[in-house]
Amino acid sequence: MKKVKVLFFIYQMGGGGAARTLLNIMNNLDRSKFKPVLVTLNFNGAYESELKPDVTFIKLNSKRLRGAVFPLAKIIRDEKADIVFSTIPNVNTIAIISRLLSLTGAKNIIREADNLGGTFRTNLKLRCFGIIYRLSHQIISLSEGVKENLITRYGIPSENVKVIYNPVDLQDIEDKVKHGEIAPEHRKLFNTEDKVIITAGRLVEQKDHRTLLNAFAKVSRHINSRLIVLGEGPLKEELLQQADDLNIGDRVHFVGFQKNPYVYFKQADLFVLSSKHEGFSHVITEALATGTPVVSTDCPSGPSEVLNNGEYGRLCEVGNAEEMAEQMLEVLTLKKEKRASEIVDKGYKRALDFEAKKIVQQYEDIFIDTLKQ
Repeated sequence: MKKVKVLFFIYQMGGGGAARTLLNIMNNLDRSKFKPVLVTLNFNGAYESELKPDVTFIKLNSKRLRGAVFPLAKIIRDEKADIVFSTIPNVNTIAIISRLLSLTGAKNIIREADNLGGTFRTNLKLRCFGIIYRLSHQIISLSEGVKENLITRYGIPSENVKVIYNPVDLQDIEDKVKHGEIAPEHRKLFNTEDKVIITAGRLVEQKDHRTLLNAFAKVSRHINSRLIVLGEGPLKEELLQQADDLNIGDRVHFVGFQKNPYVYFKQADLFVLSSKHEGFSHVITEALATGTPVVSTDCPSGPSEVLNNGEYGRLCEVGNAEEMAEQMLEVLTLKKEKRASEIVDKGYKRALDFEAKKIVQQYEDIFIDTLKQ
């Protein structure tokens, strides 16, 4: 039986959720049926070393998406790809155009990963993306909220969108927790009687670390605690200044991007997500998988679906530091035995719903169904 060749195209295999999702899909595809090929722009990504050795990896000689159109079309022809799979709007657009220019029978499957929109200009841009998206053969949304956004803001017919949640490689997380180590320079942060709160994500407007810092300042007035921030981004200096202005600079620690964040999650008492919007929020599922309780904003659109409207973790209003602090304090002051039985075990059970093999099977089914179109 001829294996289906799936060509995955992404900007880079960097430290973001989209790259992590593609990594989990590629590494868990059934090799008896599928052969994965990865194409990126000419960047070095943190997750490249985690690719299974049988993944064909091609880097384009370009760091600009517009420069990828013709080279990608050639690779689609040369590799005789059956499916071109991409994620993120700009990348999806290039993948669709390249597939058309390849003059092959390859099929486009695109994935929408965030709940975008808001301003008139942005909404107009999304409507234009929607026109191009209609040239694909299948659209995948990573949550029901993102699907609704595709319908209302991109103008995509409901029947053209299938929802598949992000895959979480629980075995990989377990292995990294078991065999990984916190960086020596960070170990003292966890060797404490203080309550340890952790967050992870790029230091950008979307993640709204400002609200988290304001909430943490309130929490720290009531209990001895420290906040550890994983991630890099353009707002770092501004956030450091905010922490100093709130008189919590000595209790907030920015430790940068960590290739193995799970050992950090495991040692924390609480994981907090303060985002203004998300597609699915891969990271809170990963936190649940390490047995760490979660407080998240009820932002559009992933957290409420992952946490099932608060059943598996606490939800609070976007931008509401007071409510976030209250939820954080409630979790941190629970008796240890109650925390273990009612939060940790329950959260891990929820993470099992997103186990990689189970989710990747859904992708495999869509790959086969799309080829039959």
